[in-house]
Amino acid sequence: MKKIIICVAVFVAASFVKDAGAQVRFNVNVNIGSQPVWGPTGYDYVDYYYLPDIEAYYYVPTRQFIYLSGNRWIYSYSLPPRYRNYDLYSGYKVVVNRPRAYRYFNDDRSRYRRYRGNHSQMIIRNSDDSRYFQIKGHPKYKDKGARGKRRDRY
Repeated sequence: MKKIIICVAVFVAASFVKDAGAQVRFNVNVNIGSQPVWGPTGYDYVDYYYLPDIEAYYYVPTRQFIYLSGNRWIYSYSLPPRYRNYDLYSGYKVVVNRPRAYRYFNDDRSRYRRYRGNHSQMIIRNSDDSRYFQIKGHPKYKDKGARGKRRDRY
């Protein structure tokens, strides 16, 4: 009888214990296809680009620029007229992966000041890396829409 009670106790205790290996999670974030062709190469995931030349941000998920106007942050799908001569393709972009990056503007402004006027960065549009061919606007982009799909006939 003791053996049965011990076996039942062990079985009940074992049913309450979770395997630690089952609790391990592995997340991989990739948003290469969402990045603009003027973005820098070398990143699989980007939340924000900080643009030190114009002290503004670009938020990749919504494709919006974020810039100061007075003391308010403005969200816009285009840059304001005062930046009409700014070339997104040649200006330096700093990848910033933290929520609401613009809240740390003063830190970013002083930390990345040295990149103002720097035009040495390789951009996605000019890359021969095949992972960027899925980005619309890349010279080797191939639309995988309805025309590109193979239809098997039986």
